Amino acid sequence: MLALLCVTGVAPGQSPSEARLLRNQMVDQEIVAAGVANERVLRAMRDTPRHEFVPRAQRKYAYLDMALPIGEQQTISPPFVVAYMTEQLDPQPSDKVLEIGTGSGYQAAVLSPLVSKVYSIEIVGPLGRRAARTLKRLRYRNIETRIGDGYLGWPEAAPFDKIIVTCSPDKVPQPLVDQLREGGQMIVPVGERYRQNLYRLTKVDGELKRETLRATLFVPMTGEAEAKRATQPDPTRPSLVNGGFESVIGDNNLPEGWHYLRQGEVVTDADDAPEGNSYLQFRNEDPGRASRALQGFPVDGRQVSRLAIRCQVRAENLRYGQSHRQWPRVVITFYDDRRAALGDAQLGPFQGSFDWTEERSVVAVPLKAREAIIRIGLLGALGELALDDLQVSAAD
Repeated sequence: MLALLCVTGVAPGQSPSEARLLRNQMVDQEIVAAGVANERVLRAMRDTPRHEFVPRAQRKYAYLDMALPIGEQQTISPPFVVAYMTEQLDPQPSDKVLEIGTGSGYQAAVLSPLVSKVYSIEIVGPLGRRAARTLKRLRYRNIETRIGDGYLGWPEAAPFDKIIVTCSPDKVPQPLVDQLREGGQMIVPVGERYRQNLYRLTKVDGELKRETLRATLFVPMTGEAEAKRATQPDPTRPSLVNGGFESVIGDNNLPEGWHYLRQGEVVTDADDAPEGNSYLQFRNEDPGRASRALQGFPVDGRQVSRLAIRCQVRAENLRYGQSHRQWPRVVITFYDDRRAALGDAQLGPFQGSFDWTEERSVVAVPLKAREAIIRIGLLGALGELALDDLQVSAAD
């Protein structure tokens, strides 16, 4: 999962009471506020020491709602993603759960008090061994770990009541289908590398009944499964999907292709849309509160030196948030091949009130860039912001 921004943090060497206070702030501000309501899941998020599952250098960010690098080109998922996927899994005290993609061990630790048994598989050896040591040190006794290909499952422990997949195949591996009990459920992100949806799959008469939950973005997988994706991204032709917000997911009008939507909604059948029939509108009157949507895309700075950004913008009474740095804007953050941030480029900031206006900019792409995330919204500011016809392309 690629990085997100938030409003709380943690310093190295914090006391247990300070860490708990930060966890409670994280849960209240970034998980409850975003719609997670299952009390058992919320209690597990408040009790699980996320800072224990990240490298020491990253611990000051442990209670931010962001992905963090854990080595081997992998990350620990943002807390909201963990809480949301756990809630959608509907964990029961008697459940036997298989987790694919152990990573840091954090997802397994959150599941531990909610279910009877957790089996967790990680394909990357150093990560799997580190996660096993951490889980043992913290005395999570109902978790078993294994290093291996998670898409082959854990046959000798099957069948499983629930399966949770925290990496992104382009289709559901058949061994996991076979190892899910009849009536069992699987939560899994499926799709292309930068175009994934989170699904709830229920096994009915040996087949999977699929329910689309929301768009999501997980980091590329490791090894053969990633290399054999049916569709590979083209970093020489960067672009966005659903920049006109015409396509939505489910009954909640969540915009397809856009992740971690906060304080925003798709306005459909709109006569005043400058392009098509829909646009994305953000509203916020709480200074500093998250109001955003994100999308990842590939871009290779060796072959694309500049990006052209354009969009249609409408504003009503836009004011800064907690500081003059919190203004609405379109922000692109570039990442290298290790997913370390290289810097930002932006369109905006937008201020005051104005009707639909086309905004354009051409920005430099760092030579080391291999991928990017575009972030749109109020970003802590106040007022109303509408966006439509958002496009990114190579300007060379």
